[in-house]
Amino acid sequence: MGTVRSTYEGNRTGFILLGFSDYPHLQKVLFVVILILYLLTILGNTTIILISHLEPKLHTPMYFFLSHLSFLDLCFTSSVIPQLLVNLWDPMKTITYGGCVVQLYVSLSLGATECVLLAVMSYDRYVAICRPLQYTLLMHPHLCVALTSLVWLSGVATTMVQSTLTLQLPFCGHHQVDHFICEVPVLIKLACVDTTFSEAELFVASILFLIVPVSFILVSYGYIVQAVLKIKSATGRKKVFGTCSSHVTVVIIFYGTIMFMYLQSAKSRYKDQGKFVSLFYTVVTPVLNPLIYTLRNKEVKGALWKVLRKILAVNFT
Repeated sequence: MGTVRSTYEGNRTGFILLGFSDYPHLQKVLFVVILILYLLTILGNTTIILISHLEPKLHTPMYFFLSHLSFLDLCFTSSVIPQLLVNLWDPMKTITYGGCVVQLYVSLSLGATECVLLAVMSYDRYVAICRPLQYTLLMHPHLCVALTSLVWLSGVATTMVQSTLTLQLPFCGHHQVDHFICEVPVLIKLACVDTTFSEAELFVASILFLIVPVSFILVSYGYIVQAVLKIKSATGRKKVFGTCSSHVTVVIIFYGTIMFMYLQSAKSRYKDQGKFVSLFYTVVTPVLNPLIYTLRNKEVKGALWKVLRKILAVNFT
């Protein structure tokens, strides 16, 4: 793989995202698969956002948070996948310095925001199942807005700190990124100075945005399981357990793969398997979220058909 000719001084030079260059026979296959998943992500998440706003019955805290999750997934995948598709098709695999900076800030901000949002959503499910009589009182609209504002601000705050500190590191002509996305860990690995402080700061941020939220989620679902076991109806228990198991599966895939990437040392990080692991939280979970959280729900299916009937009635009258 050739090197990019330097057009800027120091860190202002563009980068080469090596991605899956070591697997040329897989690149076209990955291009087709990822393109299909991206289109499904756009379709599924856009559908959730639209019906959540168009159907009055879905104007509840649960779907308020789900619409934010869908918007997050749309933005997050759009900050990563188009560049990935270009690099899978283009043998040059280059990205400008500005493009890398934008991708770094946007993807980190949205990824951190989603980590916290999933924890907030687990609290919403805990209140709905374990304290149903107090649900309306506890999850009132002002609290929902405050929680989502806090979630978004936390994501912006962490990217302003982590991304800015990372971009201050000198790369000393190292411009070949052994990954398909500009992320904090991989850019730290390119630095030609001691990165102990950056590694420590990244580890602390990973604890705050990965370990703490996933622990909160597991505790919430632990209480939910206890409440479900008290349900006398076997059908009711089976239904709730099925929903909870699906949610936990998505959580494990999302957080587990990110932990694999962010909680490793710089020396052991970003082996070839790491690139494939990253596909799960950048490509797979955004397409699974609308399917697992909403599209299997009878309430959402009913709302979807209702909206479609209205649209068809307008177009054919």
